[in-house]
Amino acid sequence: MTRTPSKPFLDRLAGLLGPKGYTTDLDSMAPWLTDWRGKYTGHAAAMLSPASTQEVAAVVRLCADEQVALVPQGGNSGMVGGATPDATGDQLLLSLRRMNRMRSIDTAARIAVADAGVILEAFHQEALAHGLRFPLTLGGKGSATIGGLVSTNAGGTQVLRHGTMRALVAGIEAVLPDGSIFDGLAPLKKDNRGYDLRHLLCGAEGTLGIVTAASLHLVPAAAARRTAWIAIDSPEQALILLRQLDASIGRELEGFEIIPHACLDAVLRHIPQTRAPIAAVHPWYVLAELAGESDQALSDALERELAAALDAGLIRDVVIAKNDRESDDFWRLRDSISEAERAEGPALQHDVSVPVDRMPTFIADNPARLTAAFPGTRALSFGHLGDGNVHHHVQPPVGVDGAAWLAEHGTAVSRLVYSHVIDLGGSISAEHGIGQMKRDILAELDSPARLAALRGIKAGLDPAGIFNPGKLIV
Repeated sequence: MTRTPSKPFLDRLAGLLGPKGYTTDLDSMAPWLTDWRGKYTGHAAAMLSPASTQEVAAVVRLCADEQVALVPQGGNSGMVGGATPDATGDQLLLSLRRMNRMRSIDTAARIAVADAGVILEAFHQEALAHGLRFPLTLGGKGSATIGGLVSTNAGGTQVLRHGTMRALVAGIEAVLPDGSIFDGLAPLKKDNRGYDLRHLLCGAEGTLGIVTAASLHLVPAAAARRTAWIAIDSPEQALILLRQLDASIGRELEGFEIIPHACLDAVLRHIPQTRAPIAAVHPWYVLAELAGESDQALSDALERELAAALDAGLIRDVVIAKNDRESDDFWRLRDSISEAERAEGPALQHDVSVPVDRMPTFIADNPARLTAAFPGTRALSFGHLGDGNVHHHVQPPVGVDGAAWLAEHGTAVSRLVYSHVIDLGGSISAEHGIGQMKRDILAELDSPARLAALRGIKAGLDPAGIFNPGKLIV
């Protein structure tokens, strides 16, 4: 059990970190005590903002001695309440945002080392300045930090080709629950010393260690990209198109997103300066992107395959972006869906994955299951069809008090969605993590073997339970 921090203890932390690194001012802390979606609001005894790994370690040693809980936080852009303290006011919010230094970029090895607080968009710009690219991006790139992305094993729109954050992490530096520093930044291709602490920490949501820096793989900056907005009749046809593009184009296919018209319509209504790439309304769209060395080769391949798909009746219409600006406009439509859906009103968001070949079945069948059990509900699936991950949003019936309806039925709705996902061999969390939002449903639905292993690892590394308590596992 963790303890309430005493005033003498808090004074020691204030002396250690100084005025830039310590505050109890409610106005200063307020923006960081509510999660991005506005679902969870907590309280904290203080907000700590260390400037170095050594300061993080010193803070953790003090907290370990006193058994005071720490809640690590990066850009506060998570989707499952994983970086929000609880309501007791006994926990300390540990912000890594001051640790925003790029430590190094090795252009020959294509490895960059960045502090945990480096913002993803700034990291992208730094890599491009060296003629390289970090092949992970997502809608929250302007606020998401490297440490948070590692700790949640973030995904995004380029997983199809490059994998999740775990695949891009070459090394990790972290502070463990006893205050010791794990220096695993060396980008070793082979390291057979037993359990891989890198992989344990990546996706652990700050429950096993506080990531303070990471070594990350870069790739050559793409000399060319070609982006297409494709109208299509169904997810089944989208899957056929995906398989055809994958077979004919291969690794140059970097993104493949599926978008229902309802999501596009919400973006057009709520996001300024957006327009539909195709004037006619179609039930579904695919956003596909190729990246490679030769613009002409990419253009030829994409135009050839899409022309064949049109002739075969597999797709209904297509627009290929003429330049980077148009490509960015297409991606803005995709990246704005969550913001637009939030403007539509309350909804339940589910970040789920199933085997790619079963995704059309889930997209088609789950809404029918929902309406049978909860008449009037509306379900929308969009996202990364290429890697079997969609964001499945469930909206309350029209004309009801949405917040009240979700409070009454939300848990049962999510249980139905997640049970279907597990029946199809999938995961209740594809890329957003578990946090506090999915903690109880994970404990209810996941396999006893997995849960026992997770609890055993947590107990072994953090026996006092001071790192991000109440998140990920019960």
